[in-house]
Amino acid sequence: MKDQAFLGFLAALLVATAVTPPVARFARRIGAVDDLKDRGLAREATPLLGGLAIFAGILTGAALFVPGSTAMRGILAGAALITAIGALDDWRDLSPAAKLLGQAAAALVLVESGVSVENITLPFIHRVDFGPAGGVLTVVGVVALMNVVNFSDGVDGLAAGVCAVSAAAFAIIAFDLGRQSAGILAAVTCGAALGFLVHNFHPASVFMGDCGSNLLGLLLAAIIVEGSLKTNALVALIVPLVVLAVPFLDTGFVMAKRIKYRRPVYLGDSNHFHHRFHRIGFSQRRTVLYLYAWTVTMAALAVAVRFVPYTDDRGHWNLAWALVLASCFAIAFAASAYLVLVLEILKLRRVRAWQLRRGDPDAEIDAEVERELETGEFPALEPQRDR
Repeated sequence: MKDQAFLGFLAALLVATAVTPPVARFARRIGAVDDLKDRGLAREATPLLGGLAIFAGILTGAALFVPGSTAMRGILAGAALITAIGALDDWRDLSPAAKLLGQAAAALVLVESGVSVENITLPFIHRVDFGPAGGVLTVVGVVALMNVVNFSDGVDGLAAGVCAVSAAAFAIIAFDLGRQSAGILAAVTCGAALGFLVHNFHPASVFMGDCGSNLLGLLLAAIIVEGSLKTNALVALIVPLVVLAVPFLDTGFVMAKRIKYRRPVYLGDSNHFHHRFHRIGFSQRRTVLYLYAWTVTMAALAVAVRFVPYTDDRGHWNLAWALVLASCFAIAFAASAYLVLVLEILKLRRVRAWQLRRGDPDAEIDAEVERELETGEFPALEPQRDR
């Protein structure tokens, strides 16, 4: 099965890499182009519809190497539906309500095919059965993850890279949990995302668009359900939250800002992590590399939680391995704390006032700090050029 996963990964990688350029040309021909926006970081109009190339890679790898089942056929049907809806949105700009209905319809295809969470195992609480509510919760979760990936797709290569890292981690964990089909699908998803990333890394020649971000979000959600949540492992719920911590934190932060200032949650703004990196002077490449590193750190922590034998079969702690796992947590916490400080996600009034005073001793410090804390907009103190 692991050989099939590697071959599926390779097939998806090669197909996505090969198909992306003609898809980009097709997008330009029909006018599916992302024009320059005030809040965007792109420097020129860029073709969309890259998700069609990702889907081509997924379909090829899955058809050749993922074992057939009702669940897998349902996942591919849902993937085809959301790719079509996303492509239509990239071409003609659907309303937020229409997009949400399309996302819910694609998620419902998964649930009707048996890709649904009926119960989970929680630490200390143990098994929790959802009953008929499991299908509704699954639809909500799938739609939520599609939007999380969509929100993160704001700078060259970010969403594709983060999804590739996440899919690789989910593949490793799914195989360890005995969920072979989910593991192969995760490897295929990783390959397709990396194949597209060849053309999407800065300076990007094509964007994945809504058809790509929604597709990757749906596939990751399906992999989580089939590869983790359907097991009785205690880490089943923890692992996805840790692996996807970076996009979850980004979306949570942005949504909280929009709700706080009574802005529509579906309207874009410039408060995402990548926007904040840009404002403090990071180039696009440096931005995505920092966010890749953060994602890899969290994914490695999730894998460590699954594989480090910190307890034995009777629940007794192994001190040496427990210290190893504690070190993994410490590294992940330190990396997260460092980036929280760099991005000034926690608005430390005294620290910001000190920074401004160093830059301009004669400035109206209190007024400037109040403005920045209110808007969340922090200008760069030492801008750096793209490399």
